[in-house]
Amino acid sequence: MSAPDKADDAPWASWVRKADSDLLNISNNMAAATVPWDTVCFHAQQAVEKLLKAWLVAHAQAPRRTHDLVTLLADCVAVDPVLEPLEPDCRRLTNYAIQSRYPDDVFEIGEADGRRVVEEAQRLCQLIRASLPASDA
Repeated sequence: MSAPDKADDAPWASWVRKADSDLLNISNNMAAATVPWDTVCFHAQQAVEKLLKAWLVAHAQAPRRTHDLVTLLADCVAVDPVLEPLEPDCRRLTNYAIQSRYPDDVFEIGEADGRRVVEEAQRLCQLIRASLPASDA
């Protein structure tokens, strides 16, 4: 049995694993014959949320119990402004935490929107991961 990876022992590693589960959900759903874009967008928002919470925990901060990416990002920026450029994307993605889960005639998610949200979330996830303490987080 190999020794556990240092990042796996980190208190924020469980948040990263949860984000990875959301990203796997996205991948699995996008491979389906019929893609549930609302579900894909929800998991995209969730992946970013969990990585922001991982970032906060990695910086000895208790993450708030919120789905608001802008609020979580502001908490990160208060510690270190490195993630500040992510604010416009966080502002766009934050709505997908709630609105994607309930019927709404105004907020119907189609393929074009879904693909844009996934691309934004994947880019944000990469940037947040790059600012975590371990290179493989």
